[in-house]
Amino acid sequence: MDDARWFRRATAIFWLAFTALVLLDALAIRTYRPEPPPIALGSGQAPGGGHCSGR
Repeated sequence: MDDARWFRRATAIFWLAFTALVLLDALAIRTYRPEPPPIALGSGQAPGGGHCSGR
């Protein structure tokens, strides 16, 4: 029983930390970051180069 409780707590702490880091990253953006979307399947956007393509 203790192992299951420990696993649930560790999983909850992991996801809380992950969510906090994503929120901190999103809130820290002050300027436009010209990065390609991570997933553009079916969005109608033409595929381009990566971060080093110069676009």
